[in-house]
Amino acid sequence: MAGGLRSPGAAGVVLASGAGTRVGAATNKVYLPLAGRSVVSWSLDAFARAEGVDVVVLVTRPVDRDLVECVLRDELPGTPVEVVHGGRSRQESELFALRHLKSRIESGAVDTVLLHDGARPLVSTALIAEVLRVAREHGGALPGLRADDIVALGDGSGETVTGAGHETLVRAQTPQGFRAAPLLAAYERAEAEGFAGTDTASCMERFSELPVRWVPGEERNIKVTYPHDLVIADRVLSEGS
Repeated sequence: MAGGLRSPGAAGVVLASGAGTRVGAATNKVYLPLAGRSVVSWSLDAFARAEGVDVVVLVTRPVDRDLVECVLRDELPGTPVEVVHGGRSRQESELFALRHLKSRIESGAVDTVLLHDGARPLVSTALIAEVLRVAREHGGALPGLRADDIVALGDGSGETVTGAGHETLVRAQTPQGFRAAPLLAAYERAEAEGFAGTDTASCMERFSELPVRWVPGEERNIKVTYPHDLVIADRVLSEGS
């Protein structure tokens, strides 16, 4: 830009501060091996390579310090990753990441924040770029897959099938992207009022007027929750699908 000023950039926040006990491992699941690297390093690398993402933040637990150091040193050498300690909940961890970015958000250096689950190692740079584009244009973006295997229950008893729900229901994925300043403001209001949302979009829906647009997600963008998910992810990465 003229005068040597840089255009605003985006921040990619990768959340890895949960325990992930359902995968059946003694350690945090995002540090389990996957196709020669740890689960979380695949997400970090995708954000580091994504066009328009200038800052990559890893939100982690203090107890995982040694694991984080190994990932950054051995698997992502030379990749700038800022490390933030998370909180007691996902929402609090996201708030801590936003506070870490606060000065850059207020200065305009960071105009958009994308929040991603570190247990989704197969996210593509294309999906990251599309979420960023839509979030910048409309205010918020949420990727998801149409829920064509879900039906609606009616009559008040919860026992009668009334129809398919795929026209209005999607299975939400991450990254979820939002304009940075309204996102920070919404999370600070949620903290002040003691509101706990189910995900980022629910917090924004309550405390912000920004529209959140649906972005088609990716079938391969699975979340590693159970042991067989690691097998599937490993197969996808090994085959280069």
